[in-house]
Amino acid sequence: MDVDELAERLIAGERRALARAITLAESTRSDHRAAARALMARAAPHAGRARRIGLSGTPGVGKSTFIEAFGMMLVEQGLKVAVLAVDPTSARSGGSILGDKTRMDRLSRSPSAFIRPSPAGRELGGVARRTREAILLAEAAGFDVVIVETVGVGQSETVVAEMTDLFVLLLAPAGGDELQGVKRGIMEIADLVVVNKADGPLREVASRTRADYAGALRLMRAREGDAPGFPKALTASALTGDGLGTVWDEIRALDDWRRDSGWLDRRRAGQAVRWMRSALEHGLIERLYADPAVAARIGALESAVTAGRVVPEDAADELLALFLGPVTPEDGSDGVEQG
Repeated sequence: MDVDELAERLIAGERRALARAITLAESTRSDHRAAARALMARAAPHAGRARRIGLSGTPGVGKSTFIEAFGMMLVEQGLKVAVLAVDPTSARSGGSILGDKTRMDRLSRSPSAFIRPSPAGRELGGVARRTREAILLAEAAGFDVVIVETVGVGQSETVVAEMTDLFVLLLAPAGGDELQGVKRGIMEIADLVVVNKADGPLREVASRTRADYAGALRLMRAREGDAPGFPKALTASALTGDGLGTVWDEIRALDDWRRDSGWLDRRRAGQAVRWMRSALEHGLIERLYADPAVAARIGALESAVTAGRVVPEDAADELLALFLGPVTPEDGSDGVEQG
């Protein structure tokens, strides 16, 4: 299938075309990269209208169950929902389970939903290298809501906030110990904290946990882009569906406020610049390792570093000099500003 035909089918909303487009975007082959860039250029004018939601949560909180129940509720309201689920990649084998489709069986069968699991690879931040491209392609295919599910909770997972419009942190009912365990960094970027499993005997525990987090959020410094009353802590149950409607109402209220205030346009403009810089960094690294002079020298330097004969930073400087040329301070200075 050529790029023009794939773009036409993608823009027409074909799920199979979307899957093929994301596969093309994720490919590392040089000919595929050129085709992917052409496809992105065709898709970009048709993107940008969806609500982009980042979602993360502690292990065992029920992220997949929550997303399926939440997604089914949106589908029943006539919305098209895309879920970009990122699975951790094994540092030893390089493999990923990619089991989100099996965990979201009902949602995966809906013609108004699309679930795409992708391996995180070596990327930090709980996202895959091409998640930004996948978001844009899903929007071009006409999806109204794009949910990016990250691999877990930690400082690095805040990267997902740089490619979505708002961030939802999913937590389980617990006491104050869990409040101590959640990283402050991820709390600082959360727009909604949702305590899941608020049903049965855990309903009262969930209510107390919500109150704890509501108090913690009030101590956070005000951020640009916070609508009045945000960030908020809520309770919900993916099992019974209680609270899911309220979560959606709050997401829409915050997203609408950010669109109307012009904040969302500024945020997305900044995200585009960060996307460019990320592509620049990846491109430089790939060209560095592909350079013949670097390839011929890197093995010996790695052995020298392993044996302790060369300091790692000195080895890196030598490789950079082979790739970029030696650094020569201007005007004969040593590069340090004199006071």
